[in-house]
Amino acid sequence: MNTTAQINETNGPRYIVVEGPIGVGKTSLAQRLSESFASELILERAEDNPFLERFYRNNRAAALPTQLFFLLQRARQVEEIRQRDMFSPVRIADFLLEKDRLFAELNLDASELEIYDQVATMLEIDAPKPDLVVYLQAPVPVLLRRIASRGLPYEQNIDAGYLERLGEAYARFFYNFDEAPLLIVNAASIDPIRREEDYRQLLATIVSVKRGRHFYNPAEDTSR
Repeated sequence: MNTTAQINETNGPRYIVVEGPIGVGKTSLAQRLSESFASELILERAEDNPFLERFYRNNRAAALPTQLFFLLQRARQVEEIRQRDMFSPVRIADFLLEKDRLFAELNLDASELEIYDQVATMLEIDAPKPDLVVYLQAPVPVLLRRIASRGLPYEQNIDAGYLERLGEAYARFFYNFDEAPLLIVNAASIDPIRREEDYRQLLATIVSVKRGRHFYNPAEDTSR
């Protein structure tokens, strides 16, 4: 199937953001979508954060520097997006800038959050609005299995309690989200990276979304 040709023919979205909690598969899906769209790929690059491993070992000890590093990294990435905008007819990203404060609210105490907000205000980040946000959901046991299977050393200290709180924060965030068309995907029983049919069906849904809020909840095939 020539997915790039299909996308061009259906005038699909030009700027897609894939979001969701740690381990849900957003980066892998963003990478595959960028191939189908023959597009620029903008990745979160969490591994560049020198404080992240310390944060996962002891959340409180490294929360503020971890969040400030990500905030400054996002500011640089947004500027890069704007500079390259005219040269990139389609862009795929694996992060939504607005979710950065979601993590700040989850991980920082009141005084730290005040510092975070002061820095964010000074940066005056004006992120471009996506044409579509794909929000991947999966329960905590699925996230833990996927985190373990990909074997990134700095993620192995993530516990179920943190993932539970993170999932709830994402659900609250997207419950009120109306900044762009939204596709909410139950990613627990599909594997769009390794199963071609799963990917084709999800891609067709992504291309078809033009406005509003949509849910993609494929029935689990117990024969797999």
